[in-house]
Amino acid sequence: MKKHRSSTCSSQGAVLEPERNEGLTVLLFEQEEPLLLAELKPGRPHQFDWKSSCETWSVAFSPDGSWFAWSQGHCIVKLIPWPLEEQFIPKGFEAKSRSSKSDSKGRGSPKEKTLDCGQIVWGLAFSPWPSPPSRKLWARHHPQVPDVSCLILATGLNDGQIKIWEVQTGLLLLNLSGHQDVVRDLSFTPSGSLILVSASRDKTLRIWDLNKHGKQIQVLSGHLQWVYCCSISPDCSMLCSAAGEKSVFLWSMRSYTLIRKLEGHQSSVVSCDFSPDSALLVTASYDTNVIMWDPYTGERLRSLHHTQLDPPMDDSDVHISSLRSVCFSPEGLYLATVADDRLLRIWALELKTPIAFAPMTNGLCCTFFPHGGVIATGTRDGHVQFWTAPRVLSSLKHLCRKALRSFLTTYQVLALPIPKKMKEFLTYRTF
Repeated sequence: MKKHRSSTCSSQGAVLEPERNEGLTVLLFEQEEPLLLAELKPGRPHQFDWKSSCETWSVAFSPDGSWFAWSQGHCIVKLIPWPLEEQFIPKGFEAKSRSSKSDSKGRGSPKEKTLDCGQIVWGLAFSPWPSPPSRKLWARHHPQVPDVSCLILATGLNDGQIKIWEVQTGLLLLNLSGHQDVVRDLSFTPSGSLILVSASRDKTLRIWDLNKHGKQIQVLSGHLQWVYCCSISPDCSMLCSAAGEKSVFLWSMRSYTLIRKLEGHQSSVVSCDFSPDSALLVTASYDTNVIMWDPYTGERLRSLHHTQLDPPMDDSDVHISSLRSVCFSPEGLYLATVADDRLLRIWALELKTPIAFAPMTNGLCCTFFPHGGVIATGTRDGHVQFWTAPRVLSSLKHLCRKALRSFLTTYQVLALPIPKKMKEFLTYRTF
């Protein structure tokens, strides 16, 4: 991979040219390393020991990018309007920080909110913007809630409870009970149907219908270890779950039955994510690898190995590159990973090595801003950091592939009367 410095395309970066013509899907404006835009630090709560339960286990942006949710430790979730006002200045890329204790008075509407969940918060998930019928149902069942588009936030708690909040008002709407242990992760169906999936240390996944007063409609069993992560494909056809096992489970979101197990990791899988067109699935493991799969065929397409930049000092550092989190960028051309070697890595989909690194301490989770350009990361210290991410102009080829794959499975693509090379491109076999 060759990097060429250029001042004509971006004052902040350089142009990266992919190594082969088949993979020429983007014009990439790449920085030497992600720049820190902002860092939020929680104020020290007086009623708790500062050393305990301070981790930021989860961070999330609302689908439209107007809100950011931060599990800042000590049972507190902060709901923060986005962007971060004067702290977020993309044109100048000024890295600033502020404390969450700063007075929010004088801020325009909407205002920052504090949700006291009463238990350690492990998982966060925003709903998509609901359809008009869903809004009417909420208005009928919850007349105390203003009908202001009903964006909601689900929080997974240490005691197995799930609390459902209305974002605009900060009101608690529902309390879902059923899990017997920590609710580690949450995921809403992107369709706006208000179907919620929860993953728990009780080794189950549960499906909830929030249009029916939060009724539990299915329990998915089969994992033998704690379930760490769950992810629903953007086309709402599949659910991936990762537990403290070497394999991941792929479920049908139509029948709630197991489709297949994906096997290939050598240690516990802790994170998973689908590409925006549902054509790819990535899984991250303590074995220091990210595996890219075709979820329709179960085929392993590529492995991304996290090599330490510096050699370990002794045998105790053997797991220093264990992965914590992986996520796709919104256009589907990049991945971000967080590992125990204190690095945030950014990967281009068609390259085998990272294109950028950023130093971060005790990272636990990461997510992209829905419109690109920013990555948010959470740490064991309860901090959240915002980093610059590659800004790209997708090629027409990639946009066509993304559009087609959003409704065509791999098998349907292979059945098309088109040239072999085109099929390989559409099924991501040109790596």
